[in-house]
Amino acid sequence: MPPAPRLILLHKQKSSGRLRFLCFADGILAFSPLPAMAALRDEDYSPTVHIHPTALVREAETRLGLPEAAIEALVDFAAWVDTPAGDIPVLLAAFTDIDPPFVVAERQQARFIALTEARSLSDVERNLLRRAYEHVLG
Repeated sequence: MPPAPRLILLHKQKSSGRLRFLCFADGILAFSPLPAMAALRDEDYSPTVHIHPTALVREAETRLGLPEAAIEALVDFAAWVDTPAGDIPVLLAAFTDIDPPFVVAERQQARFIALTEARSLSDVERNLLRRAYEHVLG
């Protein structure tokens, strides 16, 4: 069985463009950290199979206790992480409310972080956040 896809969840403030990422206790990927020896593939990597994030987004809403349409998939983004068990797709989605769902984050023992607060994350996760940041803000 191939490794499960992962999801980066973010919130973009509509009035200011401030971008924050949901960071769980074990990293920024919902809902499972990357295995050891994970390596981010080049941005030009194009797999033969593409994953659509809708099912993953619905699962995230359920796991976070959010209503349907509280998270929207950003379908133009995909990154791939190479692991000993196989390639893992990393997809991107955004919370749709005006403000980040801080209460939801607290229930998950998570918090929202800016890109500048990602120093404690692994190199792979920091580079994933950089790609997501560049994708969203250009």
